[in-house]
Amino acid sequence: MGKLLSLFLILILIVPMVTPKTSHGEEKTKPDVDLWNTLKPLDTTLSFLNTGAHPDDERSHLLAYLSRGLGIRTASLIANRGEGGQNEIGKELGNALGIIRSNELIEASEVTGVEVFHLSETTNDPIYDFGFSKSPEETLEKWGEELTYERFIRKIRTYKPDILFPSFLDIDTQHGHHRAINQLTVRAFEDAADPNVFPKQLEEGLSTWQVKKLYLPAESDHATTLLEIGTYDPIYGMTYPQLGEKSRFLHKSQGMGDDIPAEPETINLRLAKSVTEIPKEENMFDGLAYDFTEIAARLTDNNPAIGSKLKHFQKTLDKVIDQYPNRSQALKKAHIALKEARKLQSEIQEANLETNIKEDILFRLDVKEKQLLEVSKVASSLAVETVVEDVTLVQDGQTTVTIVVENNGKHPLKDVQGALSLPKGWTVNHTPKPFRLKAGEKKTIEYLVQVPENAEYFEPYDEPKMNSKLSYSVGPTKVEQRYQTERTVAVLPDVSVQTDPTKLVVNTLDIPEKVNVKAEVQNNTSGSLNASVELNVPEGWTVKPESKSVNFSEENEIKTVSFTVSPGTEVNKGEFSLEPIVKTNGKSLSTYVQKIQYDHISTSYYLQQAKVKGVAFDLNLPDNLKVGYIDSGFDKVAERLQGIGMNVTKLGSEDLQTGDLSKYDTIVTGVRAYLSREDLRNNNERLLQYAEDGGHLVVQYNKPWDNWNPEQTAPYKLVIGQPSIEWRVTDETAAVDVQKPDHPLFNFPNTIKEDDWSNWIQERGLYYPMEWDEKFETFVSMADPNGEPFNGGILMADYGEGSYLYTNLVWYRQIQNQVPGGYRIFTNLVSYPLHNE
Repeated sequence: MGKLLSLFLILILIVPMVTPKTSHGEEKTKPDVDLWNTLKPLDTTLSFLNTGAHPDDERSHLLAYLSRGLGIRTASLIANRGEGGQNEIGKELGNALGIIRSNELIEASEVTGVEVFHLSETTNDPIYDFGFSKSPEETLEKWGEELTYERFIRKIRTYKPDILFPSFLDIDTQHGHHRAINQLTVRAFEDAADPNVFPKQLEEGLSTWQVKKLYLPAESDHATTLLEIGTYDPIYGMTYPQLGEKSRFLHKSQGMGDDIPAEPETINLRLAKSVTEIPKEENMFDGLAYDFTEIAARLTDNNPAIGSKLKHFQKTLDKVIDQYPNRSQALKKAHIALKEARKLQSEIQEANLETNIKEDILFRLDVKEKQLLEVSKVASSLAVETVVEDVTLVQDGQTTVTIVVENNGKHPLKDVQGALSLPKGWTVNHTPKPFRLKAGEKKTIEYLVQVPENAEYFEPYDEPKMNSKLSYSVGPTKVEQRYQTERTVAVLPDVSVQTDPTKLVVNTLDIPEKVNVKAEVQNNTSGSLNASVELNVPEGWTVKPESKSVNFSEENEIKTVSFTVSPGTEVNKGEFSLEPIVKTNGKSLSTYVQKIQYDHISTSYYLQQAKVKGVAFDLNLPDNLKVGYIDSGFDKVAERLQGIGMNVTKLGSEDLQTGDLSKYDTIVTGVRAYLSREDLRNNNERLLQYAEDGGHLVVQYNKPWDNWNPEQTAPYKLVIGQPSIEWRVTDETAAVDVQKPDHPLFNFPNTIKEDDWSNWIQERGLYYPMEWDEKFETFVSMADPNGEPFNGGILMADYGEGSYLYTNLVWYRQIQNQVPGGYRIFTNLVSYPLHNE
């Protein structure tokens, strides 16, 4: 415990950490962050697992301190992919947003040195972010409690953490997803160690695992354990909370990350469960074996030889750490430690130890072997570049892969051999012979890779299809390292196809004679290609031409085919689809490949069925209605309204500042427009004047912190509810009480019926107003199960000669997902000025 006591005394002081020593004769240089990141974990055998529901739920400040500051093996276990969130950097939503958020978490965790696991395994996985939930019961019902918990226990039994810590408490002010993960985390403390819980996992080769401690977040008056994490670390040139914020800036789609000062920060924890009794805990590690020396001290007197060897091994690891920042010496010492670790593993396999003790020590030795491999990888100063000539591959295709290996270190490497790691069935043209790589020497290895005709298409959450392997020896100890390709390698269909439009609403009261549909076809093969394109339409519809040939001469070439579709005089109400089919190379293909590319994450692809998703329903539109739309960038409502024939004009800065607003019957602000549109904020008085002069202003929901002033933004006082977690109706099937059914809002131009509130998507409303001026009228009331009803979903007030309507119901989700009632009711809201005509 001497090391722990000293560590604790250091941590309670806010002082710069001591920079690891430099070798004699070396001048102080810029810290070797990469090397230190691999060396520090050799200091301890402990593991920590933080659990959460969504990407960005990780406790970044704490994790940075544990991982980078103490070297503790640290991971985040996250339930879903965040598909139900909002996107502040682009238009991607749903699965495409989930891919972005998952990759952002990977990049963020690279900063903090944290491993990442998800319970969700694929796109459209049952463990899906279906939107906000007030209830852990609803969450687990939708995810499938048995499936979710089985995966949860499997991850714990695989990762084997000593300490568990959920990011959030199970309290009624928390998101239902957060509460569900808290409940599973608490249950798993005992269940992961119980062989009767998911016994099939044990038959598959997993073993039970007893977590040693479970901590919960706590306020200071309920804390049993305090961690001072605000220490400045000269290796990183910042404090651990600042390092945590550096990682959070990478959650760009959620607009996260703050510039914070270097100052003390205390984490309050409550010890909820422990396998050992600790009368008064002084630090998080009381009762735990911090390293192999302390593991050895806990062995019985019957194992003095093993205990002695474990102590010696920890001293060997300490010597590796002591070589910082000398990469050459760290490399040599790491390979000595590797040899000792492998020998020790063999000896312990044969030792007379209790099964659980033996498995525990072998697991920790295996972790140390992997960590020493990382030391070798960095300390070798090998620069390995894996260049794939064509990263978008097709079935039965091929590409050239070049591995460039350069020894930038001071130590020659023996028995260097390059290879490619490929999926089953993929082949390469040769296996190069081993070679010696002197310091400063560079070698190039080139392969021709053949993709089989049945190769699986790209899945965004799978392991990379291809990476390079490089083995080498230092002294007698050989290692094998893996290196990622420079760019994402993906197997795609021979062609991808996208329709324009992607969504179509047919008004059964005004069926169009014809609809123009384009199919944009992209060649993904490496050369020329001939194909024919067809468009499948519903029975009774006609399409011209029936088929059209397209010829490609090069990869990534795009050809567009236009079709004229005639629905006929009668169209059945309900959903329908128009599906493009591309026939080539004996295949019938109908896949849209959505490329997801941002500078801060790896490129990815989302493969989905290509089609025009259609719905037909009755929709009355008033004649001569003119709508101005202030687009926030967070919704596509304007485009969808234009698509049904409504006269909608997007308003720019010049329109808001000097334009004639009176020519619009109604002006609508997009979702959270007061956050994203500075020109809206600057010209809000003009909009209020527009309403006062006779216009109709419709404002969609804003968050309370979206530059919303309760006393000034609306014409009368309007306060958006806080805490916002409480001011929402998350049940999309919640009964709706229309309080003024005879009002024009529910009768012009469409007569709104109960069915119009059916089949809604994700939720009813977000960020309900909590207080408003008596001049506002209320129109609807709704509530979550067992919740108090909210009647502020639609508020409207006369203002001068005109009117002002505020609505926090999620029209954008309904309209973008083609919910008929969403279109019909929202059309009424914007048509209000014409109801007397």
